[in-house]
Amino acid sequence: MIVSVAVVGQQNNPLYLQSFTEAGDELKLHHIVHCSLDVIDERVNNPKKNWPTLNETFLGLLYPSENYKVYGYLTNTKVKFILVTNEIDVKDADMRNFFRRFHTAYVDAVSNPFHVPGKKITSRSFAVRVSAIVKSFESGSNA
Repeated sequence: MIVSVAVVGQQNNPLYLQSFTEAGDELKLHHIVHCSLDVIDERVNNPKKNWPTLNETFLGLLYPSENYKVYGYLTNTKVKFILVTNEIDVKDADMRNFFRRFHTAYVDAVSNPFHVPGKKITSRSFAVRVSAIVKSFESGSNA
C-alpha cells in the first residue's frame, strides 16, 4: 500500500505532500521524506557503479526502514518525487510505471498558466489525479 507521495523542488522545498494514512502519521511521513532527500543528493552527487546512471530518472529504492520502503525519482529539472510504501515485495517495473504516470500528472499541473513555478501545488485536480493513480496502482499490484 502506498502510504505517501511527495514532490520536492530543486531547492529541497516541499511542493506537494499527500498521505494516505491516519492523520497521526503525517509528521512521521514528513520526516521520512526529508531524510530521503539526503539519499537522493548523495546518489546524484556521488554516483557509484551499482546506482542508476545520471540520465536515469528512476532512482529506485532509496532506503528501507522498519515499516516502510522509500523510492525516488528525479526529473530533468531536478524536481524530486518520493514515494513511501509499506509493501514488502514491490517490482521496479511497477514503481517505474507509477512514477511515469505521476510525472505526467505533475507536468500537467505545473503547465497551468496560473501556477507559479517553485511554489506549492494547490491544484485540486492534481490531488484527485494523484489519488486515482495511487488507487489504480494498488488495485493493479494486488492482482
